[in-house]
Amino acid sequence: MPDVTVGTNAAYLAVPVTPGPWPGVVVIHEAFGLNADIRRHADRLAGLGYLALAPDLLAGKSWLRCIRSMFRQIAAGSGPAFELLDACRGWLAARPDCAGKTGVIGFCMGGGFALMCAPRDGYAAAAVNYGVVPADAENALAGSCPVVGSYGGRDTMGVSHPERLKAALTALGVPHDVKVYPEAGHGFMSPRPAALAPLTKLARLQYDKASAEDAWQRIFAFFGTYLKD
Repeated sequence: MPDVTVGTNAAYLAVPVTPGPWPGVVVIHEAFGLNADIRRHADRLAGLGYLALAPDLLAGKSWLRCIRSMFRQIAAGSGPAFELLDACRGWLAARPDCAGKTGVIGFCMGGGFALMCAPRDGYAAAAVNYGVVPADAENALAGSCPVVGSYGGRDTMGVSHPERLKAALTALGVPHDVKVYPEAGHGFMSPRPAALAPLTKLARLQYDKASAEDAWQRIFAFFGTYLKD
């Protein structure tokens, strides 16, 4: 699958092999950046018939400075990262091989971005995986597209985020599927290098295959309803 450029930012494009056109999905990476794991997630989406574009939000800049900026932008719901994500969504929608509908999916930091993209124009569905949920979620998510969310019950962030998300989406009447996996921790959908096993266990960042596969099944069912209909 090719690397492309959207504006001045690099991105990874995963294209289905089945006949198009296909719905588009913007794939937002974790704090670790656009790495092999995120590319695999994009490839998985392409394998199920989605035109998947994963932009590099860090763009080779200082990791610590970028991460601080990213979380400030998530909290504000605005900033250069959102402008890039909107540009990526528009780039996908304008392609002749895109069916027109576009969604967004994010992991960890990217989950926070995906959630805050949900009320923005042009998104038909959002998949949020262990992303932060704002304290004023009901106000922040007014006008949101349908949301599917997956969280770990052993996440060090606790379960207040998914609980707050479910309450807000219910109050707003937004279609949603938010699930907490009791035995899973943070980042449970991403396998980690074996050499990091002691650290990932201590930080509750272990891959949980059963929970991850169930989350993917729910995401594809949800996207099938809101992106492929």
